[in-house]
Amino acid sequence: MSDITNTVDSVTSWEAPYANHQLKSCVEVPGSKSLSNRYLILAAMGAKPVVLQGLLRSRDTELMINALSVFGVRSESLNNDGTKLRVIPPEDGVFRVPDNAEVYCGLAGTVMRFVAALALFADNSVRFDGDEQAYARPMKPVLDGLEQLGARVEYHGEVGFLPFTVTPPSREILKNNFKKIVRIDSSSSSQFISALLLVGSRIPGGLELEHIGETLPSMPHIRMTMDDICKAGGTTTMTSNAIWHVKESKITLANAVTIEPDLSNAAPFLGAALIAGGSVSIPNWPLSTTQPGGLLPEILEKMGAKISFEKTGDDAGIMRVESDGEIKAIPHLDLSAAGEIAPSIAAILAFADGPSELHGIAHLRGHETNRLQALVKELNRVGIVAKELEDGIRIEPSNHIMHGEVMETYADHRMATFAAMLGLRIENIRVKNIATTRKTIPDFPGMWHKMLE
Repeated sequence: MSDITNTVDSVTSWEAPYANHQLKSCVEVPGSKSLSNRYLILAAMGAKPVVLQGLLRSRDTELMINALSVFGVRSESLNNDGTKLRVIPPEDGVFRVPDNAEVYCGLAGTVMRFVAALALFADNSVRFDGDEQAYARPMKPVLDGLEQLGARVEYHGEVGFLPFTVTPPSREILKNNFKKIVRIDSSSSSQFISALLLVGSRIPGGLELEHIGETLPSMPHIRMTMDDICKAGGTTTMTSNAIWHVKESKITLANAVTIEPDLSNAAPFLGAALIAGGSVSIPNWPLSTTQPGGLLPEILEKMGAKISFEKTGDDAGIMRVESDGEIKAIPHLDLSAAGEIAPSIAAILAFADGPSELHGIAHLRGHETNRLQALVKELNRVGIVAKELEDGIRIEPSNHIMHGEVMETYADHRMATFAAMLGLRIENIRVKNIATTRKTIPDFPGMWHKMLE
């Protein structure tokens, strides 16, 4: 991956609002991107139409819906904003793909990895391509897994990265591949494991999947995948030595599935309560969840926030975070289970009462951008001392020399929300390409301004 540059563009930048008063806001967060795209895949593999309610409609989910249409999966919006969607899989379960078919993945890891695995059951070759930044996102482990199951992969650029073409194995090869044991190194992303687990139920005889790397990031995302497969009628078990067994079974979701709000996307808003002071509430917070963002309340509590939860239904309630604006440093915070909230946590700790270190997030170097390098560069840009560690970053707040700048986002939605969070306490912060937040939040600028009203 090439080094991040200091390029900024003040002409196209967005002025991040400065918080000149304490907050008192209730923010409704859109549906989870991780759950939305997993359920879209499972619905496509099912035997009957499924209605997905509370579906996130953002760039990543639009890319997923468009990708599935290449496989003959139809979708019908049942309300004005498309958050209630009927997904109609092929009647006979055969993914008929036209000649010269291409799936455009944008910068969406779930699309490039999950749909590539789905291509195992297509009746034709499928080419995968995406944004220029996506060419730096690793793909080889999941593609190695497909090759072990009989598929052929042709790379059209650097081996292990987009663009590439997947040619599925014949049904006979897949059916007679008695081994069905796949070994991959998923150290750089849990999505490689999730991709193969999602399609494992459809492999004749099932699948045994082994992770052979030293580390395995984002286990909550893998548990989320296993839970979703179970809800769809599949059976997936994991042994203590990182081996998964997926039984061959028919995937059948309930007639209607409700998507939880995206708890990782709640992080900037809840974090705003600590940075600006005051309170922020998130309704429809699930009582229990497999989302990594579910770890937010306990992390924010360690920083000195007051956390409260008001149950409003059988399985959800209102999560409220209150703060006086005083933020406690965390000398060592292991974020290996929730790396995607690291940018938001880093933004909060930039204003803490001492140095903090985030660990267990080396895999963020392979996300939409090299997030560790990006976070360090942008913190230093505004006068906050930060440096990369082997598996994370160190942040040393310096309240007296912070200053406004035009912040680079590197086409990364979480770097954009990170910059907006800094702008709550640092005047004259401008954010380049705030539109990149559409990847997972349809109108982040509007929601952010409304929170500050």
